[in-house]
Amino acid sequence: METRDILARNLKRIRLERGLSQEELAHRADIDRTYISALERRVYAASIDVIGRIAKALNVEPAALLAKPVKSRSK
Repeated sequence: METRDILARNLKRIRLERGLSQEELAHRADIDRTYISALERRVYAASIDVIGRIAKALNVEPAALLAKPVKSRSK
Protein backbone atom coordinates (compact mmCIF):
# COMPACT_ATOMS: atom_id res chain seq x y z
CA MET A 1 0.00 0.00 0.00
CA GLU A 2 1.41 3.37 -1.01
CA THR A 3 1.79 6.25 1.44
CA ARG A 4 -0.78 8.31 -0.48
CA ASP A 5 -3.32 5.49 -0.04
CA ILE A 6 -2.57 5.19 3.67
CA LEU A 7 -2.98 8.93 4.19
CA ALA A 8 -6.26 8.98 2.27
CA ARG A 9 -7.76 6.11 4.28
CA ASN A 10 -6.61 7.42 7.65
CA LEU A 11 -7.62 10.99 6.91
CA LYS A 12 -11.16 10.03 5.94
CA ARG A 13 -11.55 7.53 8.79
CA ILE A 14 -10.35 9.95 11.48
CA ARG A 15 -12.33 12.85 10.02
CA LEU A 16 -15.53 10.79 10.09
CA GLU A 17 -14.78 9.50 13.61
CA ARG A 18 -14.55 13.13 14.72
CA GLY A 19 -17.85 13.90 12.99
CA LEU A 20 -16.29 16.52 10.76
CA SER A 21 -17.24 17.41 7.22
CA GLN A 22 -14.50 18.07 4.71
CA GLU A 23 -15.48 21.72 4.86
CA GLU A 24 -15.16 21.94 8.66
CA LEU A 25 -11.81 20.16 8.65
CA ALA A 26 -10.57 22.42 5.88
CA HIS A 27 -11.64 25.48 7.88
CA ARG A 28 -9.89 24.25 11.04
CA ALA A 29 -6.70 23.40 9.13
CA ASP A 30 -6.84 26.57 6.98
CA ILE A 31 -6.84 24.48 3.80
CA ASP A 32 -9.24 24.57 0.87
CA ARG A 33 -12.05 22.00 1.07
CA THR A 34 -11.29 20.76 -2.43
CA TYR A 35 -7.75 19.96 -1.29
CA ILE A 36 -9.07 17.79 1.55
CA SER A 37 -11.30 16.04 -0.97
CA ALA A 38 -8.37 15.51 -3.34
CA LEU A 39 -6.26 14.03 -0.54
CA GLU A 40 -9.03 11.61 0.37
CA ARG A 41 -9.37 10.61 -3.30
CA ARG A 42 -5.59 10.11 -3.63
CA VAL A 43 -5.29 12.85 -6.25
CA TYR A 44 -2.60 14.85 -4.44
CA ALA A 45 0.31 14.02 -2.19
CA ALA A 46 0.40 16.20 0.91
CA SER A 47 3.46 18.06 2.13
CA ILE A 48 4.68 17.46 5.66
CA ASP A 49 3.42 20.93 6.60
CA VAL A 50 -0.09 20.13 5.37
CA ILE A 51 -0.06 16.81 7.22
CA GLY A 52 0.89 18.70 10.36
CA ARG A 53 -1.92 21.21 9.97
CA ILE A 54 -4.49 18.50 9.32
CA ALA A 55 -3.24 16.43 12.28
CA LYS A 56 -3.51 19.46 14.56
CA ALA A 57 -7.05 20.15 13.35
CA LEU A 58 -7.98 16.51 14.00
CA ASN A 59 -6.20 16.52 17.38
CA VAL A 60 -3.95 13.56 16.47
CA GLU A 61 -0.24 13.10 16.00
CA PRO A 62 0.88 13.40 12.35
CA ALA A 63 2.08 9.79 12.53
CA ALA A 64 -1.54 8.69 13.00
CA LEU A 65 -2.30 9.92 9.49
CA LEU A 66 0.58 7.89 8.04
CA ALA A 67 0.30 4.68 10.08
CA LYS A 68 -0.32 1.52 8.09
CA PRO A 69 -3.59 -0.19 9.01
CA VAL A 70 -3.24 -3.16 11.29
CA LYS A 71 -4.49 -6.32 9.65
CA SER A 72 -6.81 -8.27 11.89
CA ARG A 73 -6.47 -12.02 12.07
CA SER A 74 -9.51 -14.17 11.41
CA LYS A 75 -10.03 -17.15 13.69
